[in-house]
Amino acid sequence: MTTPNQRAYNCKDEELPVICRFAVFSLTRDLSDFTDFSPKFDQAYITAFNTNIASVNEVIMPASETLDLKNITTSLYATMDGLIDPINRVTGYLNMLDPAAKISAADFGLARLRKNIKGRDAEGAITSLRTVTTNLSNYATILGEHGLKPELSAQFSTASTSIAADNQKQYEITSNRKTIVQNNVGLFNTLNEQLTEIMRVGKILYKSKDAVKTQEYTFAAMKKKVKNTGKSEATPSETPAG
Repeated sequence: MTTPNQRAYNCKDEELPVICRFAVFSLTRDLSDFTDFSPKFDQAYITAFNTNIASVNEVIMPASETLDLKNITTSLYATMDGLIDPINRVTGYLNMLDPAAKISAADFGLARLRKNIKGRDAEGAITSLRTVTTNLSNYATILGEHGLKPELSAQFSTASTSIAADNQKQYEITSNRKTIVQNNVGLFNTLNEQLTEIMRVGKILYKSKDAVKTQEYTFAAMKKKVKNTGKSEATPSETPAG
């Protein structure tokens, strides 16, 4: 028996409503078979199921917070991408140094910063920017002799402040949401109970005569489908910042 805050489902919180939406599709298509099996499976049952899915989705991430996170992520990535040209310029100045005074882009922290930007790793970028800004300060005079201006150096420190602020906002929203989800586990468990019932009956109806439909009413198969769907739809701009 589960306690009020114990999850009764074997998947991530955000995966549960997605699996349930798959189940809604299958149940709606096969409703006549389900109704023939038991009259409890009717349109009202589907409506109640959809309502519970919507309630769980709202707990996981309300529309307002989803928009906030999207805007924060857009700002974060724009700031990171805005560093590519400054990185190229500073690299150019490093290459102009005399051989005896040369320092590589890797040692300067620029190579790692470029990698962090490409990988959308905000925390890594913040760490790399500390190295870069320190080196810009230490080498300000010699690089300045080759054309490096204070305004260019300032772009790195400004970006560091902005990235750190956006990263913190992301953390606060997601951390607060995790707490709210934990306090509403009962709602998730209720949805899971309905999902389990649908899948149990679906297997009874199709296990001996329809292998494809049987898979659609198998939790493990639907969980795998959610993961595969997520991978195929993900793009760099949708990947959460690290």
